[in-house]
Formats: sequence, C-alpha cells, structure tokens
Amino acid sequence: MKQQHCNNLPLAKVKTTSSALKVLFVSHTYVVGVNQGKLNAIASGGRSTIAQIDKVKVGLLAPSNWKALEWNKTIPLETPCSQIHTYSAPVLFSGRGGAHIYAPWTLWQVLNDFRPDIVQVEEEVFSLCAFEFAIWSRLTGKPLAIFGWENIDHRLSFLRRWICQFVHNTARLVLSGNQDGAEIMRRWGYTGLLEVMPQMGVDPEFFAPRQKTVGDRPFHIGFLGRLVHSKGIDLIFAAAHHLRQQGFNFRVLICGSGFIEAELKQVSQKQGVADWVIWHGAVHHEQAPEVICHFDVLVLPSRTTLEWKEQFGHVLIEAMAMGVPVVGSDSGEIPNVIGRSDLVFREENTQELANILARLIREPQWYQEVSNYCLHRVNQLYSHDQIAACLITLWQKVLQQKNSELVLN
Repeated sequence: MKQQHCNNLPLAKVKTTSSALKVLFVSHTYVVGVNQGKLNAIASGGRSTIAQIDKVKVGLLAPSNWKALEWNKTIPLETPCSQIHTYSAPVLFSGRGGAHIYAPWTLWQVLNDFRPDIVQVEEEVFSLCAFEFAIWSRLTGKPLAIFGWENIDHRLSFLRRWICQFVHNTARLVLSGNQDGAEIMRRWGYTGLLEVMPQMGVDPEFFAPRQKTVGDRPFHIGFLGRLVHSKGIDLIFAAAHHLRQQGFNFRVLICGSGFIEAELKQVSQKQGVADWVIWHGAVHHEQAPEVICHFDVLVLPSRTTLEWKEQFGHVLIEAMAMGVPVVGSDSGEIPNVIGRSDLVFREENTQELANILARLIREPQWYQEVSNYCLHRVNQLYSHDQIAACLITLWQKVLQQKNSELVLN
C-alpha cells in the first residue's frame, strides 16, 4: 500500500458556520516551545500558502508535569506563541506515552471552556489519552483526529487491542507519521480517512541556508542526534575508513550525546579514523542551525531492530531546509523523507554509504544539484506552512463528511 502524501491534496478554503474553526491539539510533544511551530502557523494564518484560508483558532492541552524519562527531569510547559490558547494539567503516569492520562474533570473543564469543533490527539491510537478523547467524541458527536508514529506491527495486549478498535471506530481522521504506520493502521482495522504526514515541519527561516566557508578545508560529514546503537553512528566510521583508503580529505563531526559514546570512540580507533573525528557533545534544539551549517552532508545511518525502526528522521528535513545534502539508510521512513534513491544506502552497507559520500566530495555539480533538490523538497512538503495548510484541508473534509451525514439523517 502506497499512501498518498498529504501535501498532494488540493488546497481548499475552509468555510465554517459561525466564526472561526476551533481545533484543540492534545499532545505531550508540545510542552517544548520549539515544537509548536505547526500550531503557530495554523493560528497565525501562515506567511503564504494558508493566507487564503479562514482564521482557525488553536487550543493546546499539554501536561504540566511531563517527565523526560531519558534525562530523568520534568519539562515545564513552554508558551512562546501568544496566538495559541494554552491549557496545562497534570497527568498520571507522566513520561509514559501510551499510559499517561488526564483527570476526567480536568479534561471536561478544558473542553467546555474552549469548545472545539475538532480535537486532534497526537498520541498513539492505543494510548489511554486517545481513549479518553474518543469517549468525549462519542458523547458529543464532535470529530476526533488521531496522529501516531507507530510503524512496527507489535502484538498488543487484549486491553490495547480493545482501545485501538474503540478509537479507530470513533476517529474521523487518522494521521500516520510514516508509510509503514499507515499500512499498520489499515491492518489494525481502520477504514476511514487516512493520510501520511509528519507531526511537525520545519521553520525555513530558523533553518535557513547560510554562506559556507570557502577555501581548501576538509569535507565535513555530520551526524546530529542521540548516540545510541539504533542510530548506526558506527557505520559512519566504517565508511570513513573506506574514504581514507581512497585518500579523501574529510572530517566527521559527531554532534549529540548518549550512553554509547565511549564505545563509539573505540570503534573510531579500530577503524583507524579517530584522528579525523570531532566530538561536539550535546546540542540543544535552538543550536541546531549553527551546528548543521558546518556540515557539508548530514548522514542518518539508522539500523532497524526488533523493537524500533526509523519513524521519520526530523533532522533530515532540518538539514535539507539549510541546503545541506542528506544521506540515509533504508530504515523505516528515511527513503520516503529523502525521496531520492541515489542518496539512500542499504542498512549496514558501509561501502554503499562511502560511495555516495565519495561522489558528493568529488562531483561539485552533483553536490549542488542535490543541495538545490533538498531545499525544494522541504519548501514543497515539510515547512510548517505546508503542513498547516494540509491539516486544514483534511479538517474541511472531515467537517463536510459530518455535515453530509447530518443532512442524510
């Protein structure tokens, strides 16, 4: 099954019966302010593509006590966007994506105050949070949209399967962050409106191309992300070994932190490339453009495991927005994000990775072609404005279907 990409849908003007369309987003993802770009684009009307669309009022419900288990710290809800009507409330089982839940009375207080026309829950379809809002949707008749990243056909417990079926039978729209996930939603029994799109886009002004340093400096091969086994950083060192044997002048820039950093340094030693590797440590999201601008290419060599495969690879579109060529493995959604087979290598195949990197180094014209391609692809598919416009068009479809059913009844 090849799902139509959401941004290929025709853009239409949303018509509401009263004033503005009111949409409430529910997700722990948006406790971090920089993740609210899509919501802000919807609320502000965008800079270009969605300026023709009627005003949409955006509400956000996010946990006030969300705990990042990986770093063992609580993240306070940030509110950088004044046009978003923000609600925060504590959740039980904070930090657990599928298990956290709001107190029912708090949930109803928020819904009665904001009075949304549509609620979009960006948690997995089998989550307790999705189940809560599915109950609300059935009681009120208001449409429910669900976004999820799940791209592995896990064997769900009886309770999770029942929740999944209940939510699927309630939702008017399911959004999957990747093609594999869309196929799984169909396999799990969802028969309604289904589209593939990322949860978040990229701000082309924040991640804007920058003038590169000219001169005879080494070619910079960059990685930005968590230092974990599934991200395949060790494969970059193996490919670098091939490049050294061919006499290429380069440096590998590793930007990120993780519990296998010491192990990776040993791998670079074994591959004989330790002297060509620069370790930058952890990078905050607001520092990402400053880091990426020093890359000549960004590599995402993810490897699939029994429990995980790449769900999207958001760093890819951040680099692409800056005109930095990207190369990735064929794990999960990476090939669909990049959209070019000549920039994708088979998982674990370090010779293929080295061949792509070598071509980028020795063929300046091809390098420039790839850079231009990356910029164009992000602007066409992955900017906050494009994703916002796509969502509004989908909401219009949902409301039209609902109105048609009311007329027929």
